[in-house]
Amino acid sequence: MVRGLLKQLTSRSLSIAGKWQQQQLRRLNIHEYQGADLMSKYGVNVPKGAAVASVDEVKRAIQDVFPKESELVVKSQVLAGGRGLGTFKNGLKGGVHIVPADQVEDIAGKMLGQILVTKQTGPQGKIVSKVYLCQKLSLVNEMYFAITLDRKTAGPLIIACAKGGTSIEDLAEKFPDQIIKVPVDVFTGITDEDAAKVVDGLAPKVADRSGSIDQVKKLYKLFSETDCTLLEINPLAETSDNQLVAADAKLNFDDNAAFRQKEIFALRDPTQEDPREVAAAKVDLNYIGLDGEIGCMVNGAGLAMATMDIIKLHGGTPANFLDVGGNASENQVVEAFKILTSDEKVKAILVNIFGGIMKCDVIASGIVNAAKQVKLEVPVVVRLEGTNVDQGKRILKESGMALITAEDLDDAAEKAVKALKK
Repeated sequence: MVRGLLKQLTSRSLSIAGKWQQQQLRRLNIHEYQGADLMSKYGVNVPKGAAVASVDEVKRAIQDVFPKESELVVKSQVLAGGRGLGTFKNGLKGGVHIVPADQVEDIAGKMLGQILVTKQTGPQGKIVSKVYLCQKLSLVNEMYFAITLDRKTAGPLIIACAKGGTSIEDLAEKFPDQIIKVPVDVFTGITDEDAAKVVDGLAPKVADRSGSIDQVKKLYKLFSETDCTLLEINPLAETSDNQLVAADAKLNFDDNAAFRQKEIFALRDPTQEDPREVAAAKVDLNYIGLDGEIGCMVNGAGLAMATMDIIKLHGGTPANFLDVGGNASENQVVEAFKILTSDEKVKAILVNIFGGIMKCDVIASGIVNAAKQVKLEVPVVVRLEGTNVDQGKRILKESGMALITAEDLDDAAEKAVKALKK
């Protein structure tokens, strides 16, 4: 939701393109209930809530957590935006419902274990393994708040708007003058003056000013200490009891910080991710699933991008981005082939290796061993060049495999596209 507008707000400093589900996600995305729990630990005001995974847990939560609530908010938990306007494949409309307490069990039961389709999930949708039960707040005002990383200022950037509750893209179109940006010095950290500027931009109607400043500083502390790449609260709301509350939140974390944020990264939900990407990550391969028909295995990100481009140039469509890196083992090559062949859309495979650090004979041995473990039912085009290329070609030739060899990248792409038509 926020990514499209942030590109404008930070002078196109965030290089984000394409559909989210087709990107290599260099970040961890956690569920709303997990984000609320984390914010609560940092002293940020959040609604009372409970995540449940079964109808029995729903019953217990209503009795133990919400015994006096007449109405509750039931939120499906998927890692995608647009839940409120989404549709379940069982016919239920909407992934977020406000219902009387005696109807919570029924509506939650219709969500759990079902597939929710939203504008961000694609037609395949995502499974709802948990729902988040929240107290219904009496809101008097809704605002927008986010912290992201800005390459232009080389540090965190706080974005705030006195209007909220709808997409930031819509806010930028309707209320451009009400959106403020406050850069924060990454070395100094947020100051009282910075936080005051944010609060002035939010223009709360009933919340205490000093308390609001304190909440902004706590949010920045969370962003900084947990290696966030995005913290978005929409809406940041004022309640009838004059509290500033994070009514909904989206948090992303830098994958490069996984080694020091072990507790947070333990929250990863692989059921919400592409299973091919999960499998690739386990063997340290850089993989992104796409929608084409030609599976690609390449060493080096730049060469992988060029390979995808030239496939398109010859009229084909790449099924994936797959960079085995410069020091892949034979086992990684085998696993790469398993991932490629697990994709039913793949009708041909193109292996493009320019060996520098990566040795062509290692790739060749991996291809041969993969063929022994995986039933190859699609044509495989191989272009090898560089270190140990002669040994690599000999291994492939002696294997007796029916491979299509290519002399250069252009030749390889052309042959892969032609192989689709046979």
